[in-house]
Amino acid sequence: MMDGFKGVIGHKEIIEYIKNAIKEDKVSHAYIFNGRKGSGKKTLAKLFAMTLECEEHEEEPCGKCASCLQIKGENHPDVIKVTHEKPNTITVDDIRVQINNTVGIKPYKGPYKIYIMDEANLMSEQAQNALLKTLEEPPAYAIFFLLTENVNTLLDTIKSRCVMLKFRNLQDALIKNYLIETMAVPEYKADICAAFAQGNLGQAIMLVNSEHFNEIKEEVTQLLRNIQEMEMGEVIEAIKRSTTYKLEISDYLDLIMVWYRDILLYKATKEIDKIIFKEETDAIKNQATYYSYEKIEDILEALETAKERLKANVNFELVMELLFLTIKEK
Repeated sequence: MMDGFKGVIGHKEIIEYIKNAIKEDKVSHAYIFNGRKGSGKKTLAKLFAMTLECEEHEEEPCGKCASCLQIKGENHPDVIKVTHEKPNTITVDDIRVQINNTVGIKPYKGPYKIYIMDEANLMSEQAQNALLKTLEEPPAYAIFFLLTENVNTLLDTIKSRCVMLKFRNLQDALIKNYLIETMAVPEYKADICAAFAQGNLGQAIMLVNSEHFNEIKEEVTQLLRNIQEMEMGEVIEAIKRSTTYKLEISDYLDLIMVWYRDILLYKATKEIDKIIFKEETDAIKNQATYYSYEKIEDILEALETAKERLKANVNFELVMELLFLTIKEK
């Protein structure tokens, strides 16, 4: 964990906003950190909390005081991580027990009591309504950080009471430099991982550390090259094989998305140097001729829908069948 904002890659506007809010004493009671998994939400939420609780009271955390060290070690009594037992739901009980029943207790040592809720998009409607009661009249010392991959799942009443911090995609060059300079990744691999990560540093790091990235990439290209000729059973088997590589299915679907974005890009520009699956140029060109613009958009939409359904625990095979029916239909 880094000591201050200087080590953060990108997100300059968010960092500026945080520093100014602290400097001008205009810190809000609630923030939504909205962005893809791996975009840096947790890192910046932690650094924001460190700065607020830091004993030096500057606009950067000192990283050395007892408070900063406790937050780095995740054992500060006033920085509370909201957890949930059920894998895909934050229940009304989670909110009542961890937030509503404790928010009235003053901070033990710092000026603030900070609640950090990862995956806030998993809150049930009842959970959101329970949280809303606290957000409507929070104690002066309470601050809430809601981290979410999909802000649309939050009620408008919650969104209207929070400051929205949007985590945008980083430039490939920033990610590539980080991989080469900080992680000593060879340039050719940094190039590939940065391109596939689509502006997401966490994703790039995950790909660098994946022993099986090349095999997965090969599996995906093999599948998509021959998708029109394959039976649905073969398609499902191919996907099951790939998920044994410990790559999450949403990452696997992201790779498929990159393929169809390449097709769309080539169809629109006829420029090969911008596509990511460079060694698959022939297949990309052929499919760009085969698919209409509308069809490619349908496929990209179907991929997003599949990711949402899998997050909602819909049956894996059913989700994949629906997705690949869309891909295979002309």
